[in-house]
Amino acid sequence: MKKYASEYYTGGKGNCAQAVAAAWQRKTVSKDSLIDQLAGCGHGKAPEGVCGALHAVNCIIDKEAAEKIAAQFSQAAGGHKVCRDIRSARVLKCSQCVEVAADLLEKHLDSQKTEKV
Repeated sequence: MKKYASEYYTGGKGNCAQAVAAAWQRKTVSKDSLIDQLAGCGHGKAPEGVCGALHAVNCIIDKEAAEKIAAQFSQAAGGHKVCRDIRSARVLKCSQCVEVAADLLEKHLDSQKTEKV
């Protein structure tokens, strides 16, 4: 997912939120239209200014799991979750935020599969 999301974003196919959603849809073969719904959530425009890549994760999984991923994401982003703060701290580039969010989401999805077995 990480590679696909990164290529989606850096290839200009969509914003950071859409890139994570596209990777999720590809992995899960979901027919959900989440990519279109997240069109306005890049470049700091997600609710409360949160990173769009992290916002996409919040839209995909349940609240409890999303909170755990948000904490892990924040740690990778120097303690930040808000796009503007991440960019001004220069801890991660936007493409790296996409990679971190997609990677954390994939690990969560993979752990869900193992728990069901």
